[in-house]
Amino acid sequence: MGKFGGVAGLLGVGLVSVRNSGEIRYGTGSELWRVPLFDQCVHPVIHRGTNFPPAQFRTQAYFTNSSLQPAARGMTTTDISNCVVELERNIGQVVLGKPEVIRLAVVALLAGEHLLLEDVPGVGKTLLAKALARSVEADFNRVQFTPDLLPSDILGGSVYQPQTQDFNFIRGPIFANILLADEINRTTPRTQSALLEAMSERQVSVDGVTHLLPPLFMVIATQNPFEFEGTYPLPESQLDRFLMRLSLGYPQRADELRVLAEHKRGEPLAELRAVTCREQIVEMQSAVRAVHVEKQLEDYLLNIVHATREAEELQVGVSTRGALSLYRAAQAWAFAAGRDYCVPDDLKHLAVPVLAHRVQAKSYHSQRQREFQESVLQRIVHELPPPR
Repeated sequence: MGKFGGVAGLLGVGLVSVRNSGEIRYGTGSELWRVPLFDQCVHPVIHRGTNFPPAQFRTQAYFTNSSLQPAARGMTTTDISNCVVELERNIGQVVLGKPEVIRLAVVALLAGEHLLLEDVPGVGKTLLAKALARSVEADFNRVQFTPDLLPSDILGGSVYQPQTQDFNFIRGPIFANILLADEINRTTPRTQSALLEAMSERQVSVDGVTHLLPPLFMVIATQNPFEFEGTYPLPESQLDRFLMRLSLGYPQRADELRVLAEHKRGEPLAELRAVTCREQIVEMQSAVRAVHVEKQLEDYLLNIVHATREAEELQVGVSTRGALSLYRAAQAWAFAAGRDYCVPDDLKHLAVPVLAHRVQAKSYHSQRQREFQESVLQRIVHELPPPR
C-alpha cells in the first residue's frame, strides 16, 4: 500500500475549522494555513502566517459554491487507480482508439502542466481537450488564435465605467480551468508570449496588477505541423513550457467505423458526463509531488538529459526545466498507475513525448524535424543502461 494509505496523510493537510471571520483554517501539527473566502469560493491566495507562499503551495485547497468540501479525502492506492481508469474510460467514449494519448493527457493534467497537440486537422485534438474538461467538470474556454489576435483578447483588460468613473478589470478567457489555444502558431509572437507568465507562474499581470489563475489551470494548445504559410513557429522558450508534445494520428479503420456509427445519433460529446471533479484533481496534483523517486533514478534521468547535450546531432539539448518536467511526468505516470514510487520504465516511456520538442538539431528539414528529434531521443534512451 505504501504511502497512499490516505490522501490526508499523503498531502499533509486536512480541514481544521471554518471561521466566522470569512476564512478557512486547515493544516496539521505546526502547519496552520488560513484561506480567505471570496465570492463563494476560496481564492488561490493562501497565507501561512503573514508570509505569502511560493507557487507550489497555492493549490492545496479549492472550494466552490461554499460547499466546504474537505481539502483531503481518504483515498487508497486502489481508489486512485480506479479514478484514473474511470477518467480515461470516460474520455475514451468519444476519443476512440487512442488509449495511449488519453493516458498521456491525463498524466499531463495530474502533473499540473500543459499539453501541445501537434497533428493534421480533423483527427480529434479539440475533441480530446473538450472531453478532458467535461470529464473533470472543469471550466473550459477555447480561443482561436489568428494573426489579428491581441494579448488583451486572451488576458482581459481594464474597461472604463462611466457610472463609477473608474476602470474595472474584465477577465479574459484565460481565467478558466482548461484553456484550448487552437492553432497557436497562427498568431503573432507578441500574443503567443501573453501565455508565458500564465503557464509558468499561474498568474497574469495587466496594468501593473497581478491576477491569480484558478488552482486547476491547464493550457492545451494545437498546431498543424504540415502547414507553414501564415504561421509563426513557437519559440523554444514557449515550447519548453509544454510538458509534452503529442500526436493523435489517424484512427484505425475499425475505430473510424465506430466514429461514423456514433455520430449517426448526434454529437457524442454532448452526452459525456463528469466522472470526477476539479477539486479532486487538485488534490491528486498535490499528491503526485509525494511520489518517491530513488536517487539512482534521478541519476538515470540526468544521464538522459546530459546525453542530449552531448549528442553530435543536436545543437541544443534539454534544459534544466526539461529535466524537472521529466521528473514530474514520471511521478504523475506512477501515480496514475497506482504506485507511490517511480521505476526506470516510467522515464523510458516518457522521454520522447516530454523531451523531444525541447531539443534542436544542427541541420534538418522543417517537415522532418519532429521525426529526427524523436529518433535521437529514442536512440539515447536505448543506449543508456537503466539502474538495477
